[in-house]
Amino acid sequence: MLKTLISLLLWPLVGIIFILFFSFYLLLLLFIPVKKLHPIVKGGSKLMMFCAGQKLNVKGTPPKKTGEPYLYLFNHESMFDHFMLVSAVDHYISGVGKESQFSWPIWGFLIKKYGAIPIQRSNLTSAIESLSLAEKEIKKGISFIISPEGTRTLSGSMGPFKKGAFHVAKNTGVTIIPTGIIGAYKAKKKYDWHLYPGTLTVNFGDPIYSGDYKDLTVENLRDLVKEKITNLIS
Repeated sequence: MLKTLISLLLWPLVGIIFILFFSFYLLLLLFIPVKKLHPIVKGGSKLMMFCAGQKLNVKGTPPKKTGEPYLYLFNHESMFDHFMLVSAVDHYISGVGKESQFSWPIWGFLIKKYGAIPIQRSNLTSAIESLSLAEKEIKKGISFIISPEGTRTLSGSMGPFKKGAFHVAKNTGVTIIPTGIIGAYKAKKKYDWHLYPGTLTVNFGDPIYSGDYKDLTVENLRDLVKEKITNLIS
């Protein structure tokens, strides 16, 4: 009963803040390029999490902007993951997201404007095209976040890693940042509407530079990154 009451109080607050931020962001986009709005998006993401009863904790060392581009590879726990990552870094990052999200009212429009790339995971040809677009942006110096699992966990445990993100790394030589997401599954499970106040932790691992993995196969690189993320969340 208490968790339901808390959720009924928090969700309207989150919704109001989201609508206000969305409107403010669109107004700013009329005058300011999206890449220069990261401080605003970062602040808005922190506010969203605060209104949902979440405290953000950052462990490890977030990479410096001067070393871009980066490819942040993370374990996908909940809807909070992207807000956590945007809040924890000091530079603009784009991402690859499930295609269906882009048709959602307001949210879909917002992430399109932000520069995210839709991916249809069930269609291999379409997925390869989406990842190719991400590669082009990375080669322009844009950092990306990608979850190798492809979807949020349903159990709290990390799922199998797909190879797409590692093909992107091999094709671009981008610096990989293994990133551990902790607490987000407990805060909001995929098929549970309740919000559970608590602490969300982003744990940054040591960078993996192109020279570290140039001689690895895609499969070897996948296994290496999964091992590092496993250590970060354990």
